[in-house]
Amino acid sequence: MALCVSAHAQRPLPLPRWRRGGDRPEAGCASGVPLWSAAPAPHGTMIPTEEMSARRREIEDKLKQEEETLSFIKESLEKSDQLTKNMVSILSSFESRLMKLENSIIPVHKQTENLQRLQENVEKTLSCLDHVISYYHVAKDTEKIIKEGPTGRLEEYLNCMDKIQKAVEYFQDNNPDSPELNRVKSLFERGKESLESEFRSLMTRHTKPVPPILILDLISGEDEMDTQEEMSLEHLPESVLHDVIRISGWLVENGRNQDFMTVYFQIRSVQLDRSIKGLKDHFRKNSSSTGVPYSPAIQNKRKDTPTKKPIKRPGHEHDLRVKHLSDTLSDKHGPVAGRDDVFDIEIDAYIHCVSAFVKLAQSEYQLLTEIVPEHHQKKTFDSLIQESLDNLIMEGDNIVSAARKAIIRHDYSAVLTIFPILKHLKQMKPEFDQVLQGTAAGTKNKLPGLITSMETTGAKALEEFADNIKNDPDKEYNMPKDGTVHELTSNAILFLQQLLDFQETAGAMLASQVLGDTYNIPLDPRETSSSASSYSSEFSRRLLSTYICKVLGNLQLNLLSKSKVYEDPALSAIFLHNNYNYILKSLEKSELIQLVAVTQKTAERSYRELIEQQIQTYQRSWLKVTDYISERNLPVFQPGVKLKDKERQMIKERFKGFNDGLEELCKIQKAWAIPDVEQRDKIRRAQKTIVKESYGAFLSRYSNVPFTKNPEKYIKYQVDQVGEMIEKLFDTSA
Repeated sequence: MALCVSAHAQRPLPLPRWRRGGDRPEAGCASGVPLWSAAPAPHGTMIPTEEMSARRREIEDKLKQEEETLSFIKESLEKSDQLTKNMVSILSSFESRLMKLENSIIPVHKQTENLQRLQENVEKTLSCLDHVISYYHVAKDTEKIIKEGPTGRLEEYLNCMDKIQKAVEYFQDNNPDSPELNRVKSLFERGKESLESEFRSLMTRHTKPVPPILILDLISGEDEMDTQEEMSLEHLPESVLHDVIRISGWLVENGRNQDFMTVYFQIRSVQLDRSIKGLKDHFRKNSSSTGVPYSPAIQNKRKDTPTKKPIKRPGHEHDLRVKHLSDTLSDKHGPVAGRDDVFDIEIDAYIHCVSAFVKLAQSEYQLLTEIVPEHHQKKTFDSLIQESLDNLIMEGDNIVSAARKAIIRHDYSAVLTIFPILKHLKQMKPEFDQVLQGTAAGTKNKLPGLITSMETTGAKALEEFADNIKNDPDKEYNMPKDGTVHELTSNAILFLQQLLDFQETAGAMLASQVLGDTYNIPLDPRETSSSASSYSSEFSRRLLSTYICKVLGNLQLNLLSKSKVYEDPALSAIFLHNNYNYILKSLEKSELIQLVAVTQKTAERSYRELIEQQIQTYQRSWLKVTDYISERNLPVFQPGVKLKDKERQMIKERFKGFNDGLEELCKIQKAWAIPDVEQRDKIRRAQKTIVKESYGAFLSRYSNVPFTKNPEKYIKYQVDQVGEMIEKLFDTSA
């Protein structure tokens, strides 16, 4: 501030205008009176003297004030200059002192810095010495813990192993010839072996097969426990799982050892296989015709919720029909005792084992991801499931092989064992593919290979069954004496009904063999693709419909051939009627009629026409009875006129022929059978109406005619009695 004031003080102040050029206020007036005081007033008037004096005094006062102000400013400038000089002097002195101080302090600072650096070096050196010395004590400090093993104190053990590993790395880098290196190396290898042994021990002691009941809960949880959370398995206790994860992580990161993964998949593979085998044994011991022995939890839930649908195992709804078919379609030597029950249990067990494998494999993979490093997970999982998957595929191949052998023996019931299994395998294939994602190609292709094998075997069985229906050789020895439904018909219809439960499966079987050409079905590009498994459901349905129509056609041809075995045309007609009616009723009671109608719209009408034709054929068998009492060739007589002997004899013969024919037909046809009550009553009523009308007219005409002395000998039956006799037709109990 002083410097600024000084600079300002040295700048000259401007002088008043009247001081410049020597102008004074008094100039221009000799008397000393200002010139402006003498100036004339406006309009020629003069300013009074008093006023001029006042103004002069006023101006002088102002001038005096200005001079005082000027004097004050000059004094202030002088003081400011003095202060500035003093300040400059002080600053110069301070600068000089600072320079002296700096010259004194800098050398001291440098010395201090050097001392601090030396101290730090000494401390680092001592720390390094302590660190190096500690490596020489690692073996001694950790040897006892390593010998005792990691059981019960895993974290402490792993810390010791980390110390040993660092010691090994130090001696390898700094003193490779040191005896301490061999010592810590040996200790490290021993510790690593102990960790591997502990890993194996933990996995072995705590890995147990999953109980069958728990597996059943797991695979049936989607149907019966919809409101509950998804079930999960606890393969290892939480504490054990933590230790196993820590050991595996250390072995991979520090031990650079992958042997434990082999140990892991070997132990878990055995566990998986034992779990599935345990489920199979559970079925063999506990399965019965009443269903599958599910866990108490599910059974209780079923009791508590009666409105909920009961558990339906895959293929269960066809079991009873399969058993019946296995009896009726077995080979000529007869079925083996108890074979059907064994088959049912084996099929049921296999289907559930497939589901169990998927669920258990999914659970195993979840466990594996926590223990095995990511880049080894797929390979380890592939090895883990191999044994169980191979056993599962081998059992499927055995089922296919057994079916093939049975088909060779014309035991076509065996194909029914393939249907539920194949259907279930196809349903499970998406989950299989998801579980096996990332495994080797050979592993992924095992299930598709089994499916293809089953489809091929099933398609062959279907074709051979259709051919066998057409060429069934039994014509004389296996024909029903009462003209009832032939065993071949019931077997064929029952077999076809099985296909309703597996329409897509059967259609895919046929499509897999590209049977469209066989059945003359055009292949629509929109319905097919490069693989047979990609046929559309509509095409498969049409293919199955065509197959069923083919079987029915073959069956009709065979029945016509078999009907010729009967010597009596009426019995042949009853036989065909019963079989055609059975076929039609069976088609109508099931969805077969809708399936047949896909390719054969008039099938129902055709069967009704065939049935009516056979009824008419049967009714013609009564002509030999009704011809005796027809008006044709009867004698014409006048009331009251005596009959001739020839006429009387003719009437006697007519009565006798009718009576004998009626008795003979009733005796024979009473042993025949029409199982359908509706059809039986219909045929009886129609025949009763025809015979009663003819006999009633004949009887009313000749009952009062004296054609014999013993009328009761010839008029043996009244009209109602004839009706009662016809009413007992087709009834062996009458």
